[in-house]
Amino acid sequence: MSEQQARRRKMRKWITLSATAIFSTVFVVLLITLVSTAVHVYGQQHDTSAVQVVTESYSPQQAKIMMWGFAAAAFSTAIGSIGAGVAVAYVGSAALGAIGEKPELAARALIYVGLAEGIAIYGLIISIMILGKI
Repeated sequence: MSEQQARRRKMRKWITLSATAIFSTVFVVLLITLVSTAVHVYGQQHDTSAVQVVTESYSPQQAKIMMWGFAAAAFSTAIGSIGAGVAVAYVGSAALGAIGEKPELAARALIYVGLAEGIAIYGLIISIMILGKI
């Protein structure tokens, strides 16, 4: 095995490891957030007067529509952010490898990383549009 093939194999291992680490970190943070939110919600004492104010101002059908709207907005932001994180992991590591071999490719590489980050912005825009319709 030549030295270049050994370097490529080592770089592939490093890219795979870094992508896995980023994905697992995002997953753990989301899991911790979900658990802490559930603990906080179940730990609170429910105020019946606040519940009456909410139920008086919205019909059950309107409340259900709002619930699904908020869920859709959260889902589009989450999926867009996770997709952008995965894209930036792969594009960023490939860009760093290309810059290491040819430093004059730095400007082009940054453009590709910026395009990968745009995926999160698209998810955020869709969420804003959904929340605007609720």
